[in-house]
Amino acid sequence: MRVLMWHVHGSWATSFVHGPQTTLVPATPGRDADGKGRPDTFHWPGRAVEVAPERLRHEDVDVVVLQRPHELRLAEEWLGRRPGRDVPAVYVEHDTPRRTPSDIGMPEEVVPDSRHFLHDRSDIPVVHVTHFNRLFWNCGRAPVRVIEHGVVDPGHRYTGELPRAGVVVNDPLRRGRVAGTDLLPELAAAVPLDLFGMNVRDAPERLGIAPESLWTFEDLPQAQMHELLARRRVYVHPYRWTSLGLALIEAMMLGLPVVALATTEAVEAVPPETGVLSTRVAALADAARSLAADPPRARQMGKEARAYAVERYGLPRFLRDWRRTLQEVAR
Repeated sequence: MRVLMWHVHGSWATSFVHGPQTTLVPATPGRDADGKGRPDTFHWPGRAVEVAPERLRHEDVDVVVLQRPHELRLAEEWLGRRPGRDVPAVYVEHDTPRRTPSDIGMPEEVVPDSRHFLHDRSDIPVVHVTHFNRLFWNCGRAPVRVIEHGVVDPGHRYTGELPRAGVVVNDPLRRGRVAGTDLLPELAAAVPLDLFGMNVRDAPERLGIAPESLWTFEDLPQAQMHELLARRRVYVHPYRWTSLGLALIEAMMLGLPVVALATTEAVEAVPPETGVLSTRVAALADAARSLAADPPRARQMGKEARAYAVERYGLPRFLRDWRRTLQEVAR
């Protein structure tokens, strides 16, 4: 099977391209957002093949995997075929619903009855990455299913030698309250934090956190980030509103115990034996401080976290679900 897919979300795409299909990945000369091609910081197998947009009309494509609304237009322009009509397609919904009523100058706000942009179409199934997404999106006539995340197992690397907490947030200053960036000062007062991700270098100064309480590690290759993260004693997940951060699952697979806000899909992903969930920031700060000071407890919770994550979010189940879905859509 030959599948067209844009490289949008690095970790999710890395799992997807490990399937048995040949994945055609658009690559533009400038490697812009619509043509990133293969990544430098993730390992992809050879069956993920870069294709220039102008060559796509000459390629056999069995299914188009869409991830952004404008890819409907791109697919039609580049393939010369309309997704859902001339070529089978699915739409992967990575995100929780948001609404920005810019016409009245209000800030972005979340609404639980948001209509998906495919609401009135029945020819393109919507595949949600979490049950939380499915619950909050109103998809109307669109066929809906859930394929939970699958993660390439980085292996049990936990040492927990540093009594610090790891946090992974890309663009923390831009994403602000959605990613829980505003909570970091209170958490950093309880336990030193190490912030990994893209565009994190200015975070300590902008958030008013002393440099010794918040170290930053910017835009590392995934394998190096995993190695460094595994040296931290606990993983902190401050996201208020997200689908489910793949970094959370990766941290659990590495063997880290988890401290997370009890919001979105985290309540499914983090059972009590694997970490601490709460909507009270003070409780999370106390939990992070306690785990940082108790290496045996942290190690045991991390062991349970890894076992649970491998079982629920392992790559074999994810690839089976996607193989079955792609085969059904392509019929």
